[in-house]
Amino acid sequence: MHWSKSYWRCRLRWCDPVVLPLKRKSLQFLERCFGKGEISPQEINFDVIQRILVVRQHDQLGDFLLSTPVLRALRERFPDAHITLVVREYTSAVALHNQYIDDVLVFYEVGYRWNWKRLRYFWQRLRKGFDLAIVLNTVSHSLTSDLLAYFSRAPYILGPSFPVLPGTSHNFFYNLLAPVQNDDRHQSEKNLDIVRYLGMSTSDLSENMHLLPQEKEWAKEYLQNAGVAFSRLLVGLHPGAGKPGNRWSAANFAQVGDYFAKQYGAEIVLFYGPKELKLAELVQKHIHASVHVIAGLNLRRLAAIFSQLNLLICNDTGTTHLAAAVGTPLVAIFGPTDAREWKPLGKNCVAVQGQNGVCDTVSVQEVILAAERLLQATSFLNKTCKLD
Repeated sequence: MHWSKSYWRCRLRWCDPVVLPLKRKSLQFLERCFGKGEISPQEINFDVIQRILVVRQHDQLGDFLLSTPVLRALRERFPDAHITLVVREYTSAVALHNQYIDDVLVFYEVGYRWNWKRLRYFWQRLRKGFDLAIVLNTVSHSLTSDLLAYFSRAPYILGPSFPVLPGTSHNFFYNLLAPVQNDDRHQSEKNLDIVRYLGMSTSDLSENMHLLPQEKEWAKEYLQNAGVAFSRLLVGLHPGAGKPGNRWSAANFAQVGDYFAKQYGAEIVLFYGPKELKLAELVQKHIHASVHVIAGLNLRRLAAIFSQLNLLICNDTGTTHLAAAVGTPLVAIFGPTDAREWKPLGKNCVAVQGQNGVCDTVSVQEVILAAERLLQATSFLNKTCKLD
């Protein structure tokens, strides 16, 4: 059985002013019926925790990748535990083969993607018997994530004390409430704060995605067939972003590409995503250097290509975090979003923040200088590509 697309597109939205009072009443009813009594971390017998469920199915690509240090922290604390991660369909490809988890469970975010077979399979896996469920709500609060943790039947459910669902006194689905602050600290830190409540943490806050050796080999062969010379510095340009306000101008990207092509003999690779063809054409219009254009790849193949670059110049967008997760040195231009809270962490990632939330207040020279410093500081340069 499949539910129709039209039904799900026409369903009531929780944020509708007419629906909001009903939502509050419904959540208050759920709190009275299903609210858990809070316990302290000292009451947990950590020796019995063998199966862990982590729920992060409600966010976009960048948000999800910023939460992956939690998976590293869990594995460091529970090296022998079986860890299952619940993700939305779009981010499931990125979660595959992650060395810190054992299983990926896909929650389809749109109703018509479900059928009885998928629903039965998901339910059976969810009810398999978890000892601890962890809900990673940071910016927004997903009721669906809470329900998934609840129906997993895990005796311990850990989640943040904030944000609270509308109309409720506290996050009642959790019996372990991690105290978190509504401040401007980095999102990876906020995710880690949830598990730090139980004494878990990690010193490595970089985002993580694991590529198989054959995927990296595919990427190398793909680029070679496209005429890319690996003996030269390989610089990627990704001028796209889902939000127009997050885009640095195409002409600026072209100038950066021309600089590295002229100064260092770099090979320039231009990436663009769905609905970004005109943006890519603008870069090609302004750039004088020869450009290799790549588009239409799925997330894993795109990440594999990114892994072969010596440098990526990009905007504040999900693919920036994808590149960071596979270790690509990158310079990201930030405008409306605060880079201190949202940039990828790690020595290979540099953010340049625009003034007054405007990307184009960042100069071409600022980006070039940041990129050169990054290349000088990392070991990702090909030995034949020496910077002066």
